[in-house]
Amino acid sequence: MPLDSHEKYTQFIFSLLTDRVSVKHHTVSVYTTSRTTGTVRGHVVFHSRYTLRVFEQVDFLQQRILKYFYEVTYQGERVWWYDPMPHPHVPELQSTHPHHKHVPPNIKRHRIPETRLSFSKPNLPWLIEEIEVQ
Repeated sequence: MPLDSHEKYTQFIFSLLTDRVSVKHHTVSVYTTSRTTGTVRGHVVFHSRYTLRVFEQVDFLQQRILKYFYEVTYQGERVWWYDPMPHPHVPELQSTHPHHKHVPPNIKRHRIPETRLSFSKPNLPWLIEEIEVQ
């Protein structure tokens, strides 16, 4: 399980990004913030002109992503983003609470459920795949 140590998660992320033909370059780094936690931060730039901005806080002892924010831009314009901000007043989002995706139109307020996001497994593989099929 790549979330059980800083070393394994760092290796997982770098092998994931290095092995992708679609990735032009990236600035993703995994920093330790304590003996058991870390922060993942950076950008993944694709040959297709999409960019994925990544932020995660990970607890390696609990093997969980504590917080995340993923944003996708195309040629500098925000296309969609993901966050786990709870919206208990929005019935449509309860099926995947708190995971959801912000999409146009009115990207700040237009949110849809996202079943693929998780706190217990890496999200980057499918996020990258989602961009690759655009």
